[in-house]
Amino acid sequence: MKLAFTTLLLPLLAAAAPAPTATTQPAATSTPTPNPSFRVLALRSASQIHYFRMTARENKIWLGNQTEAFCPENVQPCPPGKETIFAPGGTAMDVAVPGGQQVYVDPTGALRYTQAHSAAIPPGSARGPFTYQTHPGNTANHFYNFTGWGANGFMACPAKNSQWQVFANVQNATVPLGDRKACLPFHALADPYKGAAAAWQYS
Repeated sequence: MKLAFTTLLLPLLAAAAPAPTATTQPAATSTPTPNPSFRVLALRSASQIHYFRMTARENKIWLGNQTEAFCPENVQPCPPGKETIFAPGGTAMDVAVPGGQQVYVDPTGALRYTQAHSAAIPPGSARGPFTYQTHPGNTANHFYNFTGWGANGFMACPAKNSQWQVFANVQNATVPLGDRKACLPFHALADPYKGAAAAWQYS
């Protein structure tokens, strides 16, 4: 497992970083950043979402839910499908299915990914810019970010059944329960992933 870093690194990051706002996302540095696949952990001190992982399900990105993946019977061996992993750059999911699954922000502001075997996205969606950037204060740490539509990163918004759905941090987002003020901006800590494709496809 590639989670050992959480024991020592994350408490230090949590203590050092204030609750994210529209102006506190880490700035990119001038140093070229390695570009691996990665998983994402939400950092938002003293909140319900602190340390929640981004998870893929129903072609949407959530915090804290179980990852849902699919693998056809004729594919052997099947990738585990237990983790949600983004491909290098964060513009696609780290999957083995031919054609991949692209990441985008839909017109409501929701962070989503395409269905397998289809590149279709809703009109008015944004394909980026997404970035995987070095933390300015510690080059060993990286963050995932979205800067389209004047956004500065991501926010988690309450949804039905006590779930949290991930949206771009924009003021005009159309969120599940209708209350944009209930959404929590967060730092999206990117943990490099060096294995093979984490799933055949995400559901």
